[in-house]
Order: sequence, then C-alpha cells, then structure tokens
Amino acid sequence: MRLEFRKLHPSFGAEAGPIDLREVHDEDALEPIREAMDRYAVVVFRKQRLSNDEQIAFATRLDGELHRKTGISVLQKNRFGDEALTDVSNVGPDGELLESDARRRLYGLANRLWHTDASFQDPRGRYSMLAALVVPEVAADTEFADMRTAYDTLPAGTKASLEGLRVHHSIAYSRQTLGFEFSEEESGRLRGAVHPLVLANPRNGRRSLYLASHASRILDRPVPDGRLLLRDLMEHATRPELVYRHSWRTGDFVIWDNRATMHRARPFEDTVHRREMRRVTTLDAGDPARVAQPA
Repeated sequence: MRLEFRKLHPSFGAEAGPIDLREVHDEDALEPIREAMDRYAVVVFRKQRLSNDEQIAFATRLDGELHRKTGISVLQKNRFGDEALTDVSNVGPDGELLESDARRRLYGLANRLWHTDASFQDPRGRYSMLAALVVPEVAADTEFADMRTAYDTLPAGTKASLEGLRVHHSIAYSRQTLGFEFSEEESGRLRGAVHPLVLANPRNGRRSLYLASHASRILDRPVPDGRLLLRDLMEHATRPELVYRHSWRTGDFVIWDNRATMHRARPFEDTVHRREMRRVTTLDAGDPARVAQPA
C-alpha cells in the first residue's frame, strides 16, 4: 500500500496516512518516509504504540547511528538505561511530577527556546523522533520553524554574505542564557561544536539556515556583529508564516529534520499536568547508499 501524506502547512509539515511503524522494516517501506522527510521536514504519524526498544529500533532502521551524548546526561543517569532515549517528560524516577525547583525541570525549561537537537555535537543531529505517551488535557504544543523557506526568502546579497560562515553551538550557552548553572566538571563535558550557518540536504540540494538557541557566536565575525546577525536571522526564521504549531495527541509520533527546522515547546502548567514523551535523535553521520543526486 502506498503511504500518503497530507500537508499541514503551506511550506512544510505533513501528516502520514495510517501505518504501524513497528511493522516498517524493509527499504521499500523506509525510503518513502525518508523522501517525505526531504520534502516536508516534519512528518506526523498518528496512533503509534512503540515501546522504548521499538522506538530505538525503528530510528536505527530509518537513519542509522543514534545520538547518545545528550546534554542532560551530564546531570544524571538515564532512567531508561539507554542515553539514546531522551526523557522529554515532567516526571521524576519515582513517577511523580517534578517540583518547580527540580534541577532537571530547570534544565528543561530551555526547550521553550527555539533550538535544534544535538547541534552542539559533531556529527550533528539529523532526524528527531518524539513519541507522545501521556498528553495533558491543556494545550502543551510544539512549534516548528521552516528553515528552508527562511533561507529562500532572504535577499540574494544576504545569502551570499552567509556562505562559508561557521557557528559555534553549545548547549551550556543556551541554558546559561536562562540563568542555569553548571558545575566546572559539567561545563568541561559541554564544549560544543562548530557547524556551517547554511546547510544543504545532500539528497536533494535544498538549502537551509542552521540556527538554534545553542548558537553562541559566529567564528568568522566580531562577537557583537556576529551575535546581532544571529539574532536577526532568528527573528526572520520564526515569523508566524514560517511556523507550524503541533497540538499533541496521545500516540503521536513526530519526526523532524534538524537540518531544516527549529522547534520549541510552548509553556503549560508543568507542575500540575503530567506529560510524558520519549525522543530519539539520529546523527548526520552520512550514508552514501542513501544519498540521491539532486533532481
């Protein structure tokens, strides 16, 4: 059966037709999902029931190597026993809601900033896959910004001026902007990584801005000028017409391309309403077998 997709936004984002991702194993079934990611950058799958192990297995089948050097791992051990499975929840190991001053909660508040998963690592993150297990009755949405259209709508002169610029990304930087404090040992494990300001998808050649709240500075510009440029580009990329807002349902499984999007969590009363989600992120490590020539 051919998998069909319904657009969710004029320029990006789509909802997939009925499919059980636990049953998707062979390349004939996986490749249409990759093609949809190239086209839409964000794809929503409804009514999924993947276990933790099944989520990890599907992510590996779809895109290979997994991101395990997460920022939260410097603060505490993973309660699931595998650092590839990021706990995007507001509950502690005891199953109770996190207190307002819990360190993990304060660390996670930075998810409300526009960001790109694993941009602070090399290789950077490629696909993120977030499974919604428990969704509160109040709105607890996630917004996505289309970084391809953001690039496309820049003036030609601005595009030319961005070519070759390199940006340092640090998860410590994004947290520290909100006043979160790391120990000296923790900071030593969060050195960050450097990536181009403009990326191109090797499968189709589509170009995009590569930004995040983790972007601390442009290495090729003086600090004040470079940071102002990053701020201007962030404002440009997050204009309302470039943003898709996803309202979660239990069983949603959303995949997004970190090279082509930014995202942020919207606030809700997280010390009152339970929300449990699990995320797996793959690494942009390259796989020539899957790289197609631009059309």
